[in-house]
Amino acid sequence: MKKKFWYNKKVLITGHTGFKGTWLSIWLKILGAKVYGISLPPAKNRNIFSIVKLHSKIDENIYLDINNKKKLEINIGKLKPQIIFHLAAQPLVIESFNNPLDTIKTNILGTANLLEVGRKINTLKTIMVVTTDKVYSNLNKKNFFKESDKLGGDDIYSFSKVSVEMLVNSYRKLYFKNDKQIFTLRAGNVIGGGDWSENRLIPDYIKTYEKKKPFLIRNPNHVRPWQHVMDCLYGYILSVEKLYLKKTKSLNAINFGPKSNNLSTVNDVINIILNKNEKKIKINLNKKKSQFFEKSFLGINSSLAKKKIGWSPILNLNDSIDLTINWYKNFFERKEMYEFTCQQIRNYITRLK
Repeated sequence: MKKKFWYNKKVLITGHTGFKGTWLSIWLKILGAKVYGISLPPAKNRNIFSIVKLHSKIDENIYLDINNKKKLEINIGKLKPQIIFHLAAQPLVIESFNNPLDTIKTNILGTANLLEVGRKINTLKTIMVVTTDKVYSNLNKKNFFKESDKLGGDDIYSFSKVSVEMLVNSYRKLYFKNDKQIFTLRAGNVIGGGDWSENRLIPDYIKTYEKKKPFLIRNPNHVRPWQHVMDCLYGYILSVEKLYLKKTKSLNAINFGPKSNNLSTVNDVINIILNKNEKKIKINLNKKKSQFFEKSFLGINSSLAKKKIGWSPILNLNDSIDLTINWYKNFFERKEMYEFTCQQIRNYITRLK
């Protein structure tokens, strides 16, 4: 990453009040970018955006629903960004089971609104659209999916993100042939400090630890491509920089995940966490049969990212959990979390050199 490139770049992040959006906003401010955010207001319950007081740190916060095309058009037209990171979405698989229409509306139609507005902004050169590692047609075999593999989704969340992939591809062919770069990014299971989402392994653990209750885990033998949010966002930032400068070509979609030997089960993650905590909590297996089917194995191949943009993860699972638990520890000790988060990012950047 080149700080000189990012200095004073006008960058719009949709979904900037979310977990990844907050981390990305902080990182881009460290790099000297002018950061603007469009998002729903931060959640009323505990959330990283409010914890780090990001509202006062970035250049402009705009609270609106991306399904409102008229408001989106007015505000993006005023901002005139050069780069858009599109993270706004309904990001939870289980939530998509409970609220399928909201998931479809936000993820598909909301993205369509953004692309339709974006294609008319003359200053805009690059749009990065976040999808997921769950866009691949997963037959529950031990496959490491490549970007060229068949797409498919058995649940509403995956379906919505596959639809986004197809939507982006259509807009690329029809409207973004020469003057604008547009591509999708597919990341693994991201962990890191400040995630308070429901039905995610580490946030659920943190909440039960705080309340001193037994921790219920489901699917202890399921394998996922765990990665720290900083490894993931380093890929996001680097890929945008490379495409903006046209230092790489023919990059329509790209995977970001851990090295193949870093794939671990839910049990592996929990055991590492338990070994790092002095106070133990009771772990129980949730034997209640879920009405939602989840794939037992998910792995992605990130070799294209290394080949095209020179990215590879630098944090192993142990590092990632260390950084994550340390963030929550400092939060509960009432530390100043904006500066603490900045320091974790600066330390990461130092490791890249």
